[in-house]
Amino acid sequence: MGRPTRNATQTGVGGVGGSRRRAERYGAGVFELTPEALVGYLASALVVLSLTMTSVVRLRIISLCGAITFFVYGALIESVPIMITNGAIAVINVWFLRKEFAPGAPQGRDLGVSHIRADSPFLADFVAFHLIDIHRFQPDFRVPTGDDVVTLLLNRDGLPAGLVIGRRSGSTLTIDLDYVLSPYRDSRLGRWLYGPGAAVFRSDGFERLRSSGTTDTHRKYLERVGFHPSAADPDLYELTL
Repeated sequence: MGRPTRNATQTGVGGVGGSRRRAERYGAGVFELTPEALVGYLASALVVLSLTMTSVVRLRIISLCGAITFFVYGALIESVPIMITNGAIAVINVWFLRKEFAPGAPQGRDLGVSHIRADSPFLADFVAFHLIDIHRFQPDFRVPTGDDVVTLLLNRDGLPAGLVIGRRSGSTLTIDLDYVLSPYRDSRLGRWLYGPGAAVFRSDGFERLRSSGTTDTHRKYLERVGFHPSAADPDLYELTL
């Protein structure tokens, strides 16, 4: 006599029925929106959002929030590896943010400015490459020409971070372009340039700076770094050095 055969549906966890029940239980666990799961989803969303940031500072801040949220998630599910990993990430982000906002090197970022020739090939390439982004904030900008043109290259940690182009008229500099690369727009370059860094203008004999607020964004920026609307022309902003 041959051995009796059993229907696959009668084999318990080893059969089709058991597999289906395991899949249903597994699926319910994965997609169940428990409080712990919601915290985990929020942490994941923050990490993904941080990777879309072009600003270094915003990336660090959102990544820090994501790491803290993941640390809480790890504590809720009692996962020590998640807590250790994201605790370390949070400390690293705090360290770099401290360097971003601490004034001066070596504790903070090394911000600087240097003169560059108006006919420099580097200047022409820099403006041409970033012209679309420049026109988002200063749509009327055209590269000025002449002997009265002043060009300054903004530096961050020794690397090009922005550009200022203006025209001299006696002791007044009319700024045609004040542009900072998107990764460094939260690094306070503008506040530094028109604050402690303003010595570069004084050393060139300037006593007053002028700039046109052609867009709302640029007007808010000018006011934020210390410029004030001119009494004669509300679209013209001035800063006395």
